Amino acid sequence: MTKHHAVELVPCDPQWPQAFERIRDRLLALLPQALSIDHIGSTSIPGMTAKPLIDIDIVLPGLGHIEGATRVLLAEGYEPRGNRYDDEVWAFLSRGSVPAERVYLCPSGNGTHRNRLAFRDYLIAHPQAAADYAALKSRLAAEFRMDGDRYTAHKREFVNAIVARALTGDG
Repeated sequence: MTKHHAVELVPCDPQWPQAFERIRDRLLALLPQALSIDHIGSTSIPGMTAKPLIDIDIVLPGLGHIEGATRVLLAEGYEPRGNRYDDEVWAFLSRGSVPAERVYLCPSGNGTHRNRLAFRDYLIAHPQAAADYAALKSRLAAEFRMDGDRYTAHKREFVNAIVARALTGDG
């Protein structure tokens, strides 16, 4: 039985970049070993409709750092959301904060992290691709309003195509 959460998309909030800066400063103080703390996902793309959730990748020096960083996040009230993407990525959710935060721990050199940055940077550089993605998300949100898993699954094809284009330097 999967949990069904409504897919809620909101217009781009101009405060999202500032919110990320504030969160990053706090996370860096908690996890000084982090190599980078990156704003990813739709809230990192100017003008993009998004779930009101700041997505953040925290890159750690290696797998040996995941356990300690996990303890820090749990102590700060983040909920563990499990290992994701069949890759070395661990997700955490902070519902209490405004905006809410979804934080991912991953080791240096992680493929999922590389793909997310490639996707973000490509959409920032290609407004038409970003507009296509926004339109796709709106359509899927209407179709799968109560099924976040299927909403995400149907986005994947578009995301994968953009990542492939970005990584091959095509277009």
